Amino acid sequence: MNRCAESSAWRHVASLLLAASLLSGCASRQAQPDRPGEAVAPGTETAEPVADLGDPEARFAQALELMRTRQTTEAEAAFTALAEDFPEFSGPQTNLGILYAQSNRRDAAVAAFTRAATANPDNASAFNWLGVLNRQAGDFERARQAYEKALSVNPDYAAAHLNLGLLYEDHLGQPEQALVHYREYLRVTNGEDLRVLPWIGEIEASLAAKPAAMPAEEEVK
Repeated sequence: MNRCAESSAWRHVASLLLAASLLSGCASRQAQPDRPGEAVAPGTETAEPVADLGDPEARFAQALELMRTRQTTEAEAAFTALAEDFPEFSGPQTNLGILYAQSNRRDAAVAAFTRAATANPDNASAFNWLGVLNRQAGDFERARQAYEKALSVNPDYAAAHLNLGLLYEDHLGQPEQALVHYREYLRVTNGEDLRVLPWIGEIEASLAAKPAAMPAEEEVK
């Protein structure tokens, strides 16, 4: 059974990814940049004035609202401007990546998520999306690495557990590992996604039906 079909499973995972990405906004890092337009320090009056780029958090909130209301063209323009004005922030690139992925611009999406992960190595959402895109491209080893990186950042990231379970079961031929991540997915979601239960049951039944490994024969001397 191919769990990775672009069907309800993908839509469910995509919604999880989008929800997670909204948390990785301009305030995702503790150290905030100086506000644009700060007064020039004494003794540096000859420095060129800093352009007033506005409040990045307010601009980010506006961009998110555009994205939420499916004004995708306007949202993309807003996030692009934010990414150009505040390249140290990870959130705008993450959401640009989502918009690119949703409009089938894979290369642009990969580039945006890579920039997001570079700006903030703790951006689990960016790594999870890189896993999704690499899995779709058939690069299963890179997909595994990206999902595992997301989980190293956030061990309770539900979408990454589900995606890694699907990858192990459908593409890497490691049902035991898939079982681990399906169970973790159930745990962190409090068992709300019941469709995973039959998957777990199928793997458990399959593993139980396997004959026990025969001991190696002793060498005849």
